[in-house]
Amino acid sequence: MLLQDLTQQFGKKNIPQIRPGDTVKVHFKITEAGKTRIQVFEGICIAKKHGDLLNGSFTLRKISSGIGVERTFPIHSPLISKIEKVKSRKVRRAKLYFLSDLVGKKAKKVRESKDYKMWEEALSEEEITAIEEQKKVAANAKAQKKAKEKDELEKKFQAASAAHEQAENQK
Repeated sequence: MLLQDLTQQFGKKNIPQIRPGDTVKVHFKITEAGKTRIQVFEGICIAKKHGDLLNGSFTLRKISSGIGVERTFPIHSPLISKIEKVKSRKVRRAKLYFLSDLVGKKAKKVRESKDYKMWEEALSEEEITAIEEQKKVAANAKAQKKAKEKDELEKKFQAASAAHEQAENQK
């Protein structure tokens, strides 16, 4: 019960039901040399572990330049911006690790049912208004700080000009 409450509180909402045998596109944020970009990883789901709980994950496999690549994604990772379910295949196993040994047409399953679902991270209206309020508060604080610094500089300038005038008068 506690895990479900935590998942509802901190997890992502409306995630498509990903099952082994589904072809899935994952839009994943990658940071390289200080720049962030989104890279799409499309592959067949060969395993899903721990369901949709916070520690849940799924493993995708694709063939890239003739080399098999497997990647495991945490379902509730903040680095995932979008999950698209491209197509679904009927399989008889919960874990499709045998696909690692198959190549070409043997790796493909014949039956495909199209079940297009997509999940995209979106902020609710409450979160958007909270962010806007935080921005307004930050802007007001910055404006007050700038005004205070301007007053201090003006006081320093007046003191310096008065000291300069006194030095001129003494000569």
